Amino acid sequence: MITSIFNKSKPINFTIVFFITFLAFIVLNIKRIEESITATFLLKQAFLFFVCYVSILGLSFIVGKNSLTKKSNYEIVLYSLFLLAIPQTVGNPDIIYANFFVLLGYRRIISLRSQISVNKKLFDAAFWFGIAALFYFWAILFFLLIVISLLLYTDNNIKHWLIPFTGLLAVFLISVCLSIIWYDSFFEIFDSLPEVSYNFSNYNSIQYLIIITMLFSFGVWASIFYIKNIKQKKKVLRPSYYVVLFAVLIGFLIIVFAPNKNGSEFLFLFAPLAIIIANYIEIIQERWFKELFLSIIIIAPFVILLL
Repeated sequence: MITSIFNKSKPINFTIVFFITFLAFIVLNIKRIEESITATFLLKQAFLFFVCYVSILGLSFIVGKNSLTKKSNYEIVLYSLFLLAIPQTVGNPDIIYANFFVLLGYRRIISLRSQISVNKKLFDAAFWFGIAALFYFWAILFFLLIVISLLLYTDNNIKHWLIPFTGLLAVFLISVCLSIIWYDSFFEIFDSLPEVSYNFSNYNSIQYLIIITMLFSFGVWASIFYIKNIKQKKKVLRPSYYVVLFAVLIGFLIIVFAPNKNGSEFLFLFAPLAIIIANYIEIIQERWFKELFLSIIIIAPFVILLL
């Protein structure tokens, strides 16, 4: 019943995802509202919601364009449910913007499989990751995906290895120019300095313990089958699947390094993890188990909200 709704790309699925994401914003603002409700506040929240929803549409485009799933909508449903399970992920504007630009970088890296306009795609990916790092420093770790992609494609063209660094350099130079114009200082705009914290005490709550356990257990289980299934994919598609896998690991590293562990840092993990779990759902043969698996993921966020 449930799987029949999302196993194909349908307009109603995007409507469902829209309302789940909207509910995540409502839950966050009910629990953590700290400022009076004004027109400015509502406009700010509306814009953040718009960026989040466009990010979901972007994820759907990346997955569909590069055949990362079997033309289902599981990945966007999972993504929106993750937002609802940890509504704090929609509470940090900087991370929301950084994640948006990271997704733009994903799109360019994964599209390398076509081997068309490689130079432009490498530059664009590095440029978007650089922009993301301006909002949240540790997003710069996704630059590693470019290096990994070049290794996966066994690219020995030295120019392709240098181009990504010109993308970062372009972001740096543009940022310095803007800093001079706005602040009359060369480096004032770089206010996101590299900080690290290994204090995980904020996760010591029922909400975090349940959702972290669910994400970790489901993620590891799905990843095992995901890795096995990569070998059955066409050779030209395999690097894209490995990039998604490494993106999950980078998202996990960001959670470990995050200086302020308030839950918002999990956002970087959601997109690649949603793709991996979506792939697992698609290969489940037993109908009853597929329904049960997806039902647990759907019900869990609503149960957590009641705790």
